Amino acid sequence: MKKKLITGIALAAAVALTATGCAGSPGAGGDDELITVGFAQTGSESGWRSANTESMKTAFSEENGFELVFNAADNKIEAQIAAVRSFINQGVDAIVVAPIVEDGWDDVLTEAKEAGIPVILEDRTVTASDDLYAAWVGLDFRNEGVMAGEWAAETFGDTPTNLVVLEGTTGSAPANDRAEGFAEAIEGTGITTLDSQTGNFTRADGKTVMEGFLQKYGDTIDLVYAHNDDMALGAIDAIEAAGLVPGVDIQIVSIDAVKDGMLALIDGKINFIVECNPLLGDLAASLVKDVLAGKDVPKTTYVEDDSFTPEQAAEVIDERLY
Repeated sequence: MKKKLITGIALAAAVALTATGCAGSPGAGGDDELITVGFAQTGSESGWRSANTESMKTAFSEENGFELVFNAADNKIEAQIAAVRSFINQGVDAIVVAPIVEDGWDDVLTEAKEAGIPVILEDRTVTASDDLYAAWVGLDFRNEGVMAGEWAAETFGDTPTNLVVLEGTTGSAPANDRAEGFAEAIEGTGITTLDSQTGNFTRADGKTVMEGFLQKYGDTIDLVYAHNDDMALGAIDAIEAAGLVPGVDIQIVSIDAVKDGMLALIDGKINFIVECNPLLGDLAASLVKDVLAGKDVPKTTYVEDDSFTPEQAAEVIDERLY
Protein backbone atom coordinates (compact mmCIF):
# COMPACT_ATOMS: atom_id res chain seq x y z
CA MET A 1 0.00 0.00 0.00
CA LYS A 2 1.21 3.53 -0.72
CA LYS A 3 1.10 6.11 2.07
CA LYS A 4 -1.70 8.63 1.70
CA LEU A 5 -0.54 11.75 -0.07
CA ILE A 6 -1.24 14.88 1.95
CA THR A 7 0.08 17.80 -0.03
CA GLY A 8 -2.17 19.61 -2.46
CA ILE A 9 0.26 19.24 -5.34
CA ALA A 10 0.77 15.54 -4.79
CA LEU A 11 -2.94 14.97 -4.40
CA ALA A 12 -3.62 16.78 -7.67
CA ALA A 13 -1.03 14.66 -9.40
CA ALA A 14 -2.61 11.48 -8.04
CA VAL A 15 -6.01 12.59 -9.30
CA ALA A 16 -4.54 13.31 -12.72
CA LEU A 17 -3.01 9.84 -12.89
CA THR A 18 -6.28 8.20 -11.93
CA ALA A 19 -8.13 10.20 -14.58
CA THR A 20 -5.84 8.84 -17.27
CA GLY A 21 -6.37 5.25 -16.15
CA CYS A 22 -3.10 4.83 -14.23
CA ALA A 23 -3.16 3.30 -10.78
CA GLY A 24 -0.91 2.03 -8.06
CA SER A 25 -1.75 -0.51 -5.39
CA PRO A 26 -5.45 -1.14 -4.83
CA GLY A 27 -6.95 0.86 -2.03
CA ALA A 28 -4.17 3.44 -2.01
CA GLY A 29 -5.37 6.61 -0.33
CA GLY A 30 -8.30 4.93 1.40
CA ASP A 31 -10.53 1.88 1.34
CA ASP A 32 -12.83 3.41 -1.26
CA GLU A 33 -10.18 3.78 -3.98
CA LEU A 34 -10.96 1.78 -7.09
CA ILE A 35 -8.94 -1.22 -8.27
CA THR A 36 -7.82 -0.54 -11.83
CA VAL A 37 -8.11 -3.55 -14.10
CA GLY A 38 -7.16 -3.80 -17.75
CA PHE A 39 -9.30 -6.29 -19.67
CA ALA A 40 -8.06 -7.49 -23.08
CA GLN A 41 -11.04 -9.05 -24.88
CA THR A 42 -10.78 -11.00 -28.14
CA GLY A 43 -13.29 -8.87 -30.02
CA SER A 44 -17.03 -8.97 -30.68
CA GLU A 45 -17.21 -11.88 -33.08
CA SER A 46 -20.26 -13.65 -31.68
CA GLY A 47 -23.32 -13.47 -29.48
CA TRP A 48 -21.39 -15.44 -26.86
CA ARG A 49 -18.59 -12.89 -26.88
CA SER A 50 -21.01 -9.99 -26.50
CA ALA A 51 -22.62 -11.67 -23.48
CA ASN A 52 -19.18 -12.35 -22.02
CA THR A 53 -18.14 -8.71 -22.45
CA GLU A 54 -21.30 -7.45 -20.73
CA SER A 55 -20.74 -9.86 -17.84
CA MET A 56 -17.18 -8.59 -17.40
CA LYS A 57 -18.14 -4.92 -17.63
CA THR A 58 -20.88 -5.42 -15.04
CA ALA A 59 -18.61 -7.29 -12.64
CA PHE A 60 -15.73 -4.82 -12.99
CA SER A 61 -17.92 -1.77 -12.39
CA GLU A 62 -17.30 1.18 -10.09
CA GLU A 63 -20.16 -0.06 -7.91
CA ASN A 64 -18.11 -3.19 -7.29
CA GLY A 65 -14.92 -1.25 -6.56
CA PHE A 66 -13.22 -1.32 -9.95
CA GLU A 67 -12.08 1.01 -12.70
CA LEU A 68 -12.10 -0.98 -15.92
CA VAL A 69 -9.80 -0.21 -18.85
CA PHE A 70 -11.34 -2.19 -21.71
CA ASN A 71 -9.86 -3.21 -25.05
CA ALA A 72 -11.34 -5.46 -27.76
CA ALA A 73 -8.70 -6.57 -30.25
CA ASP A 74 -10.96 -7.50 -33.19
CA ASN A 75 -9.39 -10.99 -33.06
CA LYS A 76 -5.94 -9.67 -33.97
CA ILE A 77 -3.36 -11.24 -31.67
CA GLU A 78 -0.80 -8.48 -32.23
CA ALA A 79 -3.35 -5.86 -31.19
CA GLN A 80 -4.28 -7.84 -28.09
CA ILE A 81 -0.67 -8.20 -26.97
CA ALA A 82 -0.17 -4.47 -27.61
CA ALA A 83 -3.19 -3.77 -25.39
CA VAL A 84 -1.70 -5.82 -22.56
CA ARG A 85 1.59 -3.92 -22.89
CA SER A 86 -0.38 -0.68 -22.71
CA PHE A 87 -2.01 -1.86 -19.48
CA ILE A 88 1.45 -2.61 -18.07
CA ASN A 89 2.71 0.85 -19.04
CA GLN A 90 -0.35 2.44 -17.41
CA GLY A 91 0.47 0.66 -14.16
CA VAL A 92 -2.91 -1.02 -13.69
CA ASP A 93 -3.41 -3.12 -10.56
CA ALA A 94 -4.31 -6.30 -12.45
CA ILE A 95 -4.83 -7.54 -15.99
CA VAL A 96 -7.51 -9.91 -17.27
CA VAL A 97 -7.04 -11.51 -20.69
CA ALA A 98 -9.24 -13.68 -22.90
CA PRO A 99 -6.40 -14.88 -25.18
CA ILE A 100 -7.27 -15.02 -28.88
CA VAL A 101 -4.84 -17.90 -29.45
CA GLU A 102 -2.84 -20.11 -27.11
CA ASP A 103 0.69 -19.37 -28.36
CA GLY A 104 2.83 -16.24 -28.28
CA TRP A 105 2.17 -14.99 -24.75
CA ASP A 106 5.45 -15.75 -22.97
CA ASP A 107 7.15 -12.38 -23.46
CA VAL A 108 4.29 -10.07 -22.48
CA LEU A 109 3.26 -12.23 -19.52
CA THR A 110 6.87 -12.11 -18.33
CA GLU A 111 6.77 -8.31 -18.64
CA ALA A 112 3.63 -8.18 -16.51
CA LYS A 113 5.17 -10.43 -13.88
CA GLU A 114 8.33 -8.31 -13.74
CA ALA A 115 6.12 -5.22 -13.29
CA GLY A 116 4.39 -6.87 -10.35
CA ILE A 117 1.00 -6.93 -12.10
CA PRO A 118 -0.95 -10.17 -11.69
CA VAL A 119 -2.69 -11.61 -14.76
CA ILE A 120 -5.94 -13.55 -14.69
CA LEU A 121 -6.81 -15.57 -17.79
CA GLU A 122 -10.51 -15.64 -18.63
CA ASP A 123 -12.31 -18.01 -21.02
CA ARG A 124 -9.30 -19.16 -23.06
CA THR A 125 -5.93 -20.62 -22.11
CA VAL A 126 -2.30 -20.17 -23.17
CA THR A 127 0.68 -22.47 -23.67
CA ALA A 128 2.96 -20.23 -21.59
CA SER A 129 4.24 -21.48 -18.23
CA ASP A 130 1.54 -21.28 -15.58
CA ASP A 131 3.84 -19.36 -13.24
CA LEU A 132 3.38 -16.35 -15.54
CA TYR A 133 -0.29 -15.90 -14.61
CA ALA A 134 -2.12 -16.02 -11.31
CA ALA A 135 -5.24 -17.99 -12.26
CA TRP A 136 -7.56 -19.04 -15.07
CA VAL A 137 -11.37 -19.18 -15.08
CA GLY A 138 -13.43 -20.61 -17.90
CA LEU A 139 -15.02 -23.65 -19.47
CA ASP A 140 -13.87 -27.18 -20.19
CA PHE A 141 -13.71 -26.90 -23.98
CA ARG A 142 -12.55 -30.45 -24.46
CA ASN A 143 -15.46 -31.81 -22.47
CA GLU A 144 -17.82 -29.63 -24.54
CA GLY A 145 -16.49 -31.38 -27.63
CA VAL A 146 -16.91 -34.76 -25.96
CA MET A 147 -20.55 -33.96 -25.07
CA ALA A 148 -21.29 -32.89 -28.66
CA GLY A 149 -19.55 -35.99 -30.00
CA GLU A 150 -21.39 -38.32 -27.64
CA TRP A 151 -24.70 -36.99 -28.93
CA ALA A 152 -23.54 -37.58 -32.51
CA ALA A 153 -22.33 -41.08 -31.65
CA GLU A 154 -25.62 -41.97 -29.96
CA THR A 155 -27.70 -40.44 -32.76
CA PHE A 156 -25.92 -42.00 -35.73
CA GLY A 157 -24.11 -44.99 -34.22
CA ASP A 158 -22.81 -47.37 -36.88
CA THR A 159 -24.89 -45.74 -39.65
CA PRO A 160 -22.60 -44.36 -42.39
CA THR A 161 -22.66 -40.59 -41.77
CA ASN A 162 -20.86 -37.81 -43.61
CA LEU A 163 -19.70 -35.00 -41.33
CA VAL A 164 -18.40 -31.49 -42.04
CA VAL A 165 -16.89 -29.32 -39.29
CA LEU A 166 -17.00 -25.55 -38.84
CA GLU A 167 -13.93 -24.87 -36.69
CA GLY A 168 -13.38 -21.90 -34.41
CA THR A 169 -10.45 -19.48 -34.74
CA THR A 170 -7.34 -21.39 -35.78
CA GLY A 171 -4.96 -21.83 -32.86
CA SER A 172 -7.51 -20.89 -30.19
CA ALA A 173 -8.04 -23.11 -27.17
CA PRO A 174 -11.76 -23.74 -27.79
CA ALA A 175 -11.17 -24.72 -31.43
CA ASN A 176 -8.32 -27.07 -30.52
CA ASP A 177 -10.02 -28.68 -27.55
CA ARG A 178 -13.52 -28.96 -29.04
CA ALA A 179 -12.07 -30.69 -32.10
CA GLU A 180 -10.08 -33.12 -29.97
CA GLY A 181 -12.98 -33.97 -27.65
CA PHE A 182 -15.44 -34.53 -30.50
CA ALA A 183 -13.02 -36.73 -32.44
CA GLU A 184 -12.49 -38.90 -29.39
CA ALA A 185 -16.23 -39.31 -28.78
CA ILE A 186 -17.07 -40.40 -32.36
CA GLU A 187 -14.17 -42.82 -32.68
CA GLY A 188 -15.40 -46.24 -33.77
CA THR A 189 -18.74 -44.95 -35.09
CA GLY A 190 -19.95 -44.78 -38.69
CA ILE A 191 -19.22 -41.04 -38.83
CA THR A 192 -16.69 -39.97 -41.48
CA THR A 193 -15.31 -36.40 -41.59
CA LEU A 194 -15.51 -35.13 -45.17
CA ASP A 195 -14.04 -31.71 -44.44
CA SER A 196 -13.12 -29.33 -41.63
CA GLN A 197 -12.42 -25.61 -42.04
CA THR A 198 -12.33 -22.55 -39.83
CA GLY A 199 -15.32 -20.22 -39.75
CA ASN A 200 -13.59 -17.95 -37.21
CA PHE A 201 -16.50 -18.21 -34.78
CA THR A 202 -18.56 -15.81 -36.94
CA ARG A 203 -21.94 -16.24 -38.62
CA ALA A 204 -20.72 -14.70 -41.88
CA ASP A 205 -17.70 -16.99 -42.19
CA GLY A 206 -19.74 -19.98 -41.07
CA LYS A 207 -22.15 -19.32 -43.93
CA THR A 208 -19.33 -18.88 -46.45
CA VAL A 209 -17.56 -22.09 -45.43
CA MET A 210 -20.84 -24.05 -45.42
CA GLU A 211 -21.63 -22.74 -48.90
CA GLY A 212 -18.29 -24.18 -50.02
CA PHE A 213 -19.04 -27.51 -48.38
CA LEU A 214 -22.43 -27.68 -50.11
CA GLN A 215 -20.93 -26.85 -53.50
CA LYS A 216 -18.34 -29.58 -53.03
CA TYR A 217 -20.37 -32.34 -51.35
CA GLY A 218 -24.00 -31.37 -51.96
CA ASP A 219 -26.67 -33.32 -50.16
CA THR A 220 -24.27 -36.13 -49.27
CA ILE A 221 -23.59 -34.15 -46.08
CA ASP A 222 -25.51 -35.66 -43.16
CA LEU A 223 -24.16 -33.75 -40.17
CA VAL A 224 -22.57 -30.40 -39.32
CA TYR A 225 -20.50 -29.93 -36.16
CA ALA A 226 -20.13 -26.21 -35.45
CA HIS A 227 -17.70 -25.06 -32.77
CA ASN A 228 -20.16 -22.28 -31.85
CA ASP A 229 -23.76 -21.22 -32.44
CA ASP A 230 -22.94 -18.27 -34.67
CA MET A 231 -21.27 -20.53 -37.22
CA ALA A 232 -24.20 -22.95 -36.92
CA LEU A 233 -26.58 -20.09 -37.71
CA GLY A 234 -24.48 -19.21 -40.74
CA ALA A 235 -24.62 -22.85 -41.82
CA ILE A 236 -28.41 -22.77 -41.49
CA ASP A 237 -28.55 -19.78 -43.86
CA ALA A 238 -26.42 -21.63 -46.41
CA ILE A 239 -28.40 -24.88 -46.11
CA GLU A 240 -31.72 -23.10 -46.59
CA ALA A 241 -30.35 -21.14 -49.57
CA ALA A 242 -29.40 -24.49 -51.13
CA GLY A 243 -33.01 -25.67 -50.88
CA LEU A 244 -32.35 -28.12 -48.03
CA VAL A 245 -33.94 -28.30 -44.59
CA PRO A 246 -31.54 -27.73 -41.67
CA GLY A 247 -32.12 -30.13 -38.82
CA VAL A 248 -33.78 -32.64 -41.19
CA ASP A 249 -31.81 -33.05 -44.43
CA ILE A 250 -28.63 -32.04 -42.62
CA GLN A 251 -28.50 -32.32 -38.84
CA ILE A 252 -26.52 -29.81 -36.78
CA VAL A 253 -24.79 -30.04 -33.41
CA SER A 254 -23.34 -26.85 -31.94
CA ILE A 255 -21.74 -25.34 -28.84
CA ASP A 256 -22.64 -22.14 -26.93
CA ALA A 257 -26.40 -22.06 -26.17
CA VAL A 258 -26.79 -18.32 -26.77
CA LYS A 259 -30.32 -17.01 -27.32
CA ASP A 260 -30.33 -17.13 -31.14
CA GLY A 261 -28.87 -20.63 -31.12
CA MET A 262 -31.42 -21.83 -28.58
CA LEU A 263 -34.26 -20.38 -30.66
CA ALA A 264 -32.96 -22.23 -33.74
CA LEU A 265 -32.78 -25.38 -31.61
CA ILE A 266 -36.41 -24.94 -30.51
CA ASP A 267 -37.38 -24.43 -34.16
CA GLY A 268 -35.71 -27.71 -35.08
CA LYS A 269 -33.03 -26.15 -37.27
CA ILE A 270 -30.30 -27.21 -34.82
CA ASN A 271 -30.60 -30.68 -33.28
CA PHE A 272 -28.44 -30.46 -30.16
CA ILE A 273 -26.50 -27.74 -28.35
CA VAL A 274 -23.83 -28.00 -25.68
CA GLU A 275 -23.70 -24.98 -23.39
CA CYS A 276 -20.69 -22.71 -22.95
CA ASN A 277 -21.56 -20.27 -20.18
CA PRO A 278 -20.27 -16.74 -20.97
CA LEU A 279 -21.13 -15.20 -17.58
CA LEU A 280 -17.63 -15.34 -16.12
CA GLY A 281 -17.40 -11.76 -14.83
CA ASP A 282 -18.20 -12.31 -11.16
CA LEU A 283 -15.74 -15.19 -10.85
CA ALA A 284 -13.01 -13.20 -12.60
CA ALA A 285 -13.60 -10.16 -10.38
CA SER A 286 -13.50 -12.30 -7.25
CA LEU A 287 -10.20 -13.84 -8.34
CA VAL A 288 -8.70 -10.40 -8.97
CA LYS A 289 -9.65 -9.20 -5.48
CA ASP A 290 -8.34 -12.36 -3.82
CA VAL A 291 -5.04 -12.29 -5.72
CA LEU A 292 -4.45 -8.62 -4.87
CA ALA A 293 -5.28 -9.35 -1.22
CA GLY A 294 -2.57 -12.00 -1.16
CA LYS A 295 -4.96 -14.92 -0.78
CA ASP A 296 -4.33 -18.37 -2.21
CA VAL A 297 -6.54 -18.99 -5.23
CA PRO A 298 -7.06 -22.09 -7.37
CA LYS A 299 -4.95 -22.06 -10.51
CA THR A 300 -7.88 -23.38 -12.55
CA THR A 301 -11.60 -22.70 -12.06
CA TYR A 302 -14.06 -24.49 -14.32
CA VAL A 303 -17.65 -23.36 -14.83
CA GLU A 304 -20.08 -26.23 -15.35
CA ASP A 305 -21.78 -26.60 -18.74
CA ASP A 306 -25.18 -28.08 -19.63
CA SER A 307 -26.63 -29.45 -22.87
CA PHE A 308 -30.00 -29.11 -24.57
CA THR A 309 -32.37 -30.93 -26.86
CA PRO A 310 -35.12 -28.85 -28.54
CA GLU A 311 -37.57 -29.84 -25.81
CA GLN A 312 -35.16 -28.92 -23.01
CA ALA A 313 -34.37 -25.59 -24.67
CA ALA A 314 -38.07 -24.71 -24.83
CA GLU A 315 -38.38 -25.30 -21.08
CA VAL A 316 -35.60 -22.87 -20.10
CA ILE A 317 -35.46 -20.23 -22.85
CA ASP A 318 -37.55 -17.62 -21.01
CA GLU A 319 -35.35 -17.64 -17.88
CA ARG A 320 -31.92 -17.53 -19.52
CA LEU A 321 -29.78 -14.41 -19.26
CA TYR A 322 -28.01 -14.85 -22.60
